[in-house]
Amino acid sequence: MSVNQGTWDLWCFDQKLIKRVRVVQRADGYYVQFCVKIDNSEQLEATGYTIGLDVGLKDFYTDSDGYSEPNPRFYRKGEKRLKFHQRRVSRKKKGSTNRKKAINRLGRTHLKISRQREEHAKILARCVIRSNDLVAYEDLRVKNLVKNHCLAKSINDAGWYKFREWLEHFGTKFGRITVAVNPAYTSQNCSSCGEVVKKSLSTRTHVCKCGCQLDRDHNAAINILTRALGTVGHTGTYQNARGDSTSTLLGSDLVEQVGSLNRESPGISAMGSVKLVYISFVQK
Repeated sequence: MSVNQGTWDLWCFDQKLIKRVRVVQRADGYYVQFCVKIDNSEQLEATGYTIGLDVGLKDFYTDSDGYSEPNPRFYRKGEKRLKFHQRRVSRKKKGSTNRKKAINRLGRTHLKISRQREEHAKILARCVIRSNDLVAYEDLRVKNLVKNHCLAKSINDAGWYKFREWLEHFGTKFGRITVAVNPAYTSQNCSSCGEVVKKSLSTRTHVCKCGCQLDRDHNAAINILTRALGTVGHTGTYQNARGDSTSTLLGSDLVEQVGSLNRESPGISAMGSVKLVYISFVQK
C-alpha cells in the first residue's frame, strides 16, 4: 500500500482531536476520512462590497455588476465518453472480470465529472465570499426544478445546490453574510422602477418603459441583491441562525452591520467547526 498526497494536514493536529475515522470506497480506490474538531474560522477585513448572484443554464451565474461566469457543462462535455464506457459494459458478459473492469472505468469517468463540478463550485464560491461582505442568491428548490425533464440534465450538470453549499460554508468560515432570497419575480420585475415586465424564458433582454434595458440575468441579479439588502430573511451563517435581528436598510453602513452580525455569542463560539482530512490509499 502507498500513501498518496493529502497526508500533510494530518500531522498539524493533535491525535486527541480526531473524533472519527471512516474508510470509504470510490471508483478510483479507498479513502480514509478523519473527522477533526477544530476552530476553522478566519476573520477577513471588510471590503464594503455587496453582490447578488443569479444562477442560470446559459451562464453559471450573472452578478449584480453585470459579470457573467461561463457554465463549464462538465457532464455534457464528458457525455460522449460516458456513452462509450456504458456500451463497453453492456457488451461484456455478466459476472465476468472484464465486465467488472468496464464498470470500474465507467465509475471513474462519473467520479471525474463529479469532482470537476465540485472543484469548480468551490473555487468560485471562495472567490465570491472573500471579495464581498454580503452575498445574495436565490433560495431555489432544485428538487422541484429537476421535475422538468427537459431541463433536468442541464440543471443537475450546473450544480447550483453544491455552489450554494460552498457559499454558505465559506460564509461561515470567513465571517461573511450569505442571504437566500425568495426567487419569485426576480426576472420579471424591473430593477430600476419595480414595474412587472412579463417575459418568457426565450426573452434574454429586459426592456422597461422607464428606459431600463439590461440583460435578463443582470436585471435579476440586481433584484436579488436589492431584496437581500431590504430584508435579510434567511442566511446560511451560524451568526444569524441564533436569532439575531438581521434587517438591513438601504443606504446604511454595511461595514458596521457586518461587524455587528459577526459578533458571536459564547454558545456559537463553543461549537467550533469540523474539518475532514482525506488520505487516499491506493493498492499497487
